[in-house]
Amino acid sequence: MKVLIGLSGGVDSAVAAYLLKKEGYEVTACFMRNWDALANNDYLGNPTINNDQCPQEKDYDDAVKVAQKLGIELLRVDYVKEYWDNVFSYLIKEYEAGRTPNPDIFCNKYIKFGPFLDFAKKHGFDAIAMGHYAKRVDRNGKAYLCKSFDQNKDQTYFLSQISQEQVSSCLFPLGNIDKSEVRRIAHELKLESVMDKKDSTGICFIGERNFRQFLQNYIPAQNGQIIDIETGRVLGEHVGAMYYTIGQRKGLGIGGIHGEQAKGWFVVKKDVKKNIIYVASGDENKHLLSDSCTVTDINWISDVPENKKHLNAKFRYRQKDNGVTIEFINDNKIKLIFDEPYKAVTPGQAAVLYDGDICLGGGLIEHTYKNNEQTD
Repeated sequence: MKVLIGLSGGVDSAVAAYLLKKEGYEVTACFMRNWDALANNDYLGNPTINNDQCPQEKDYDDAVKVAQKLGIELLRVDYVKEYWDNVFSYLIKEYEAGRTPNPDIFCNKYIKFGPFLDFAKKHGFDAIAMGHYAKRVDRNGKAYLCKSFDQNKDQTYFLSQISQEQVSSCLFPLGNIDKSEVRRIAHELKLESVMDKKDSTGICFIGERNFRQFLQNYIPAQNGQIIDIETGRVLGEHVGAMYYTIGQRKGLGIGGIHGEQAKGWFVVKKDVKKNIIYVASGDENKHLLSDSCTVTDINWISDVPENKKHLNAKFRYRQKDNGVTIEFINDNKIKLIFDEPYKAVTPGQAAVLYDGDICLGGGLIEHTYKNNEQTD
């Protein structure tokens, strides 16, 4: 069986490639280049803009060393345009509308499991593979996406928008081991370029950025008022409502004023049209809570749950499972009724649904409600 694995220049995909080869697959690796800082005007907030070598090329060099060590061929593909058109443009549009998108989810849908899978099929591969912490379980002619053994690293949240065809075409070699075992294997194999390399963080395929400065490359800053939602007091000034997210505490610049230093201030609402940020004091304040939300752009990976079924949901990566009851509004819109009020559920973020360990899919949070009144 011929498998094309996405080799990123990190430790996870390197060990995944080794495990596939060990299991007898005919493995070829492929490095994806998806971001060009100079071509994409990525200057403000970019800590590596003046480096001799950009991070993507360093990752490619590390991937080359891994492929040589494992004795596998390494291909290279360029999806800079596809990433801009299908992932980054969406991210910017969502921020301009005042929502908080998750680009990693669309990275998977439109890059890693989109053109990459098409490339693999076109070149005669039977399957693709990734270094994600997730499991594929085949049952009754369907492929189910399930949580990984390492619950702390489980990445099914980011895979919630991929299709049944994409899941059934992919192998997840890391599904049954934890991160410490991945590091141990890398050391055993002496994969020196990646074995102690820190995990990638920041924006998918872009990396670490000063996010507010980074967005100013694409969305002009515009100062506005920060208002206490309880009293109407103007507490300070912000640099643009779209740069902030519900539940945000850091970076507001009002932490010690009006005698509320101990409790802190949290963003609880945004008015992008008027360019106003509303805040409330304390991380348990009522304005952060909602008891239901509507979800659009629904994607079901395997099975469609029954109406009124009780499920678990994640509204952020690594968040604990939250009990919800699903109500269907139409084919592309659902309502989730929370078991209890949850904090900082944010429009634009993903709501990912689980039936036990099975990731059913999910969609994007449209609006949040409390006592049937819209709260966002």
